[in-house]
Amino acid sequence: MTEAPGTHNPNVLPSDIPAPQDDGAARHLAGMSLPDLALPATAGAPVNLSKLKGRTVVYVYPRTGVPGVDAPPGWDAIPGARGCTPQSCGFRDHFDEFKKLGVAQLYGLSTQGTAYQQEAATRLHLPFAILSDQKMALTKALNLPTFTTSGMTLLKRMALAIDDGVITKAFYPVFPPDKNAAEVVAWLQKPV
Repeated sequence: MTEAPGTHNPNVLPSDIPAPQDDGAARHLAGMSLPDLALPATAGAPVNLSKLKGRTVVYVYPRTGVPGVDAPPGWDAIPGARGCTPQSCGFRDHFDEFKKLGVAQLYGLSTQGTAYQQEAATRLHLPFAILSDQKMALTKALNLPTFTTSGMTLLKRMALAIDDGVITKAFYPVFPPDKNAAEVVAWLQKPV
């Protein structure tokens, strides 16, 4: 799907986007402790994932688009790049289920700045905060998988289940992005 200049619609998930392959870049994450660092959040106060009690779910995405603002060149051809808005909307739409399943905290995470993220959080009516790893501190500490395009280093799409500061499960690769929240809900519903 090719969009005409100035017509980008981040809510649309084209049927022909390429699926990411499992490159093994997240295999090391399960069992890792989160580093002691605070990340800026769209809700105001910084969030230190290592200090949170109970179960936390963090979905990770490359970058949210803005309606009418062109995506980076070749964006739809990069496996796993397109779909950040549908992924966020999926977590928004399953928010009550996550709470019922014992998730104490739910966050989105990207390397975009908080001001940029705030636009998406407001526009999409997200009932949770988006965290910014603009300085790449968390990315480097956990060796999170990234890719580079148009001069930007972006996180590859995934979701993390974290219990008392330790990663319990990494969902990676994620495809299609709009089904990521349902995939995490299904995992939470399984008996331990």
